[in-house]
Amino acid sequence: MGESTEFRGRTAFVLSGGGSAGAVQVGMVRALYEHGVVPDLLVGTSVGALNAAFLASRAATPDTALELRRVWESISFREVFPVSVMQGVRGLVGRSDHLVPGSGLRRLVSRWLAFDDLADARIPLHVIATNVRSGEAMSLSEGPAVEAIMASSAIPGLLPPVRWGTELLVDGGVTANNPVCLALEAGADRVFVLPTGFACSLERSPSSALAIALHALTIVLNQQLSADLATVPTTAPIIVLPTLCPMRVVPIDFSQSAMLAAQAYRTSSEFLDDIDLSSSAPGVVGTVEHDHGDH
Repeated sequence: MGESTEFRGRTAFVLSGGGSAGAVQVGMVRALYEHGVVPDLLVGTSVGALNAAFLASRAATPDTALELRRVWESISFREVFPVSVMQGVRGLVGRSDHLVPGSGLRRLVSRWLAFDDLADARIPLHVIATNVRSGEAMSLSEGPAVEAIMASSAIPGLLPPVRWGTELLVDGGVTANNPVCLALEAGADRVFVLPTGFACSLERSPSSALAIALHALTIVLNQQLSADLATVPTTAPIIVLPTLCPMRVVPIDFSQSAMLAAQAYRTSSEFLDDIDLSSSAPGVVGTVEHDHGDH
């Protein structure tokens, strides 16, 4: 275990988006909980919002992380992306604003959540989405929970946007995939960032249009994290858990969830063992730089 975990202040977990790579956050959370690090608030974007919502209604214990792992192990590609030829054609000819029905993801989200309104979360929860009209990030902390998670996960053009009052919302990753500043604004005194990383060492290029599109998106989002950390106010400890490197799983492959969670657990545990978890010194601890070494 790391040094004393006694920290006087509010701790936030920031869970980034990244498709099926969201399984790594399961291992990260387990390692954090086992090291005595628990969140006072949760901030999530896209698949990170889905994971955060699961955690927000349950006790902050390793058993909860194991329960989340079992959920991830049950997910399949077709459940999340129930591809419909008719829907795809309608989207391509301009008769629809999305290519893939949102019904599969909605069923998954509905099973995942244990509360109806974001304000009822056991741990305060902030879900990040993007306002289509203004192009701004929106932090949702009250209102219909399923709709909020659907909005945060609505990959533009692929999944349907979600109406929120008078606005249309899409994936929060477009504007704030790593909402560290929003966590600080919400009152966090310490932030743990749980990035998903990206497939940095594929043995072959993705073979489908969907796989290529989502793979490219995760590369962009990973680069965004580096930029975000370079500009975040250094007024509090910002601890970035290590991403997996090399990673050979494309973001639509849900069959490797158990492996990703296990690897992230080992990597995160080793990382947490080596840092002072009681420190309140401001600044960024950890990096998102990749070092493939001899891999």
